[in-house]
Amino acid sequence: MAITTSSATATATTAKTTTTTKATTPNLANALGAGSGVDTAALVKSLVEAQFANKNARLTRQAETLTAQVSAVSELKSGITGFASALTTLSESGGLTTQLTSSSAAVKVSTAKGATVASLNASVSVARLATPQVAVTKESFSTTGSVGTGTLQLKLGSVKEDGTFAANGTTIPPITITSSDAASLQKVADKITAAKAGVTASVVTDANGQRLVLRSTDGANQAFTLTATPDSGSVSPGLERLNVDFDSSTTDGAEVVTRAGNAVFSIDGVPMVSASNKITAADGVTLELKAVTTDGPVTLSSSKPTEALTEAVNNVVAAYNEMLASVNKATDAITGDLRADPAAQAMKRSLQKLTSADLTGKTDGTPTTLAAIGVATNNDGTLRVDKTLLASAIANNPDAVEAMFAAATGSDGTTGKSLPAALNRIAATAKSTTLGLGASDKRYAEAQGALAKEQAKVAEQTEATSTRMTQQFAASEARVAAYKAQQTFMENQIKMWTRSE
Repeated sequence: MAITTSSATATATTAKTTTTTKATTPNLANALGAGSGVDTAALVKSLVEAQFANKNARLTRQAETLTAQVSAVSELKSGITGFASALTTLSESGGLTTQLTSSSAAVKVSTAKGATVASLNASVSVARLATPQVAVTKESFSTTGSVGTGTLQLKLGSVKEDGTFAANGTTIPPITITSSDAASLQKVADKITAAKAGVTASVVTDANGQRLVLRSTDGANQAFTLTATPDSGSVSPGLERLNVDFDSSTTDGAEVVTRAGNAVFSIDGVPMVSASNKITAADGVTLELKAVTTDGPVTLSSSKPTEALTEAVNNVVAAYNEMLASVNKATDAITGDLRADPAAQAMKRSLQKLTSADLTGKTDGTPTTLAAIGVATNNDGTLRVDKTLLASAIANNPDAVEAMFAAATGSDGTTGKSLPAALNRIAATAKSTTLGLGASDKRYAEAQGALAKEQAKVAEQTEATSTRMTQQFAASEARVAAYKAQQTFMENQIKMWTRSE
């Protein structure tokens, strides 16, 4: 009976234990450690991290290195571009070239781009300005009526002393005026201008209606005539109202209100004639005749930009030293992010050659390098200015120093011997995606892309390993838990048997 009772009790106990086990079965994550008592979740994490530690550390170092390299490349490209652009802007402003002045607004004087003027001392008298031929229709046109259809024939030439017109033989195709064109005087004007024959047309409106104004370019050889041939049956009067000729007996058509003529002037008493009011001399001086001189000759003179050149040299040295510091930091043999970058090394060598580079191309014994005008190199590669030598160079050879800062030419500003051209060439090379820092930038970006893919792959491997190990430990914990439950059952049975005896 005791045995039976004990068995029933044990059975009830077993059933209770089984029921309790089913009711508290943990999920996979919670099962870790449930059987052994070990924090297997933390253990799995530690094991996975340890397995991929070296690889992740390597990838992190590579990512940090590439980021630093991209940043250093960007800094050097930006620095050299800014240096070159600032000097280019300064040289193109005209502040570093000989300053030309005029004593009167009647004559404007300037220097042609890229030209260097040694000195200027001249007087200019203007007797006549170059003028275009201007003709205005005598008759006003209605804003609603038809102008007339037909053809217009332009001829270019000059007016002789006797007042007659002499064509220059230039062939100009006839201009056809259709009924659509004749609907308004403005459409006729547009048709004449569109012919690009050297004559432009416009319409002026007053209280009486509209009139056509025809205008040539400046110069005695830019006179013109216009002959209209109306279509049969066209409105009358028609296109003949636009005729331009030099027949004094003609009463209709257009009136020549300004005759085409050349500019007549003198420089230092030497008579000269020009078809344009803008004259460029062989030495790079440009004159613009603005008005006839009535109060005597206009005096033209020049002054050297001594202070501006001195300041420019000092500014260049300061900017160079700042740029060199960035390059030295990036290319340092031990700590430099670009220590193995060939483009960065090449840019450094190019900068170091600037003080000895020929910046004028002259062979007359005048200074041709920065070193020759007082820009010296220190032991650490930085530059300094010898103020005494610079002052002497500017005083004795101002044209040579000025030539060193002459504006560069070419579409990208890299043509020429001057310092601005030399810096622009260094900047252009740095931006090159073939050989310069632009190529390095591209290479580092590609490496970052490949590294990102490798990091993503490692992340996937880490996740897969973590999942696999978690499953393995969960299975082990389940077995341990089952063994413990069986052990507990057996211990309880033994205890019950012991008490029953």
